[in-house]
Amino acid sequence: MIPDKIAQAEIFKLELPTVFNKSAEVVHAAILKYHPDVVLNIGQAGGRYGITPERVAINMDDARIPDNEGQQPLEKVIHSDGKTAYFSQLPIKKIVEAIKRESLPSYVSTTAGTFVCNHIMYQVQYMIDKEFKHIKGGFIHIPFLPSQVIDRPNTPCLSIRDDVLGITKAIEVIVKEA
Repeated sequence: MIPDKIAQAEIFKLELPTVFNKSAEVVHAAILKYHPDVVLNIGQAGGRYGITPERVAINMDDARIPDNEGQQPLEKVIHSDGKTAYFSQLPIKKIVEAIKRESLPSYVSTTAGTFVCNHIMYQVQYMIDKEFKHIKGGFIHIPFLPSQVIDRPNTPCLSIRDDVLGITKAIEVIVKEA
């Protein structure tokens, strides 16, 4: 999967729970443990046609379905003392260009939505704003895997090999630009 080292940068990988508050707790603990320069979260967005770096996370949880612990916040502000939105500090357009150079579909997505992906992107940006000002952060969505769309005709997907290649290229850009 994702290598342990990319462009001389050490890569620490975590699997986050698809749970609103727990996901942020896991990331916060990892930041304290590893002291990263960059936090890049990756999530899956079914229906996407490519690897999509996110431009902005909004201060709102509004889940159309429950998370993996049954929580379904509706129009809930994430942090009352947080900004309305936080922008990625990552070079999202350069990331897209690098991924496309590998003949993989990629485009900038304006918003991370209002489910757990937006929640964790917002939470990381909030942590950066309030506590870890030296860190840069961002989020990338990947499409479904082929195995997830077997019974979903015309649903876009990308192989795990292509996802790994695209994310690796994104990290190379991030390391170069950081």
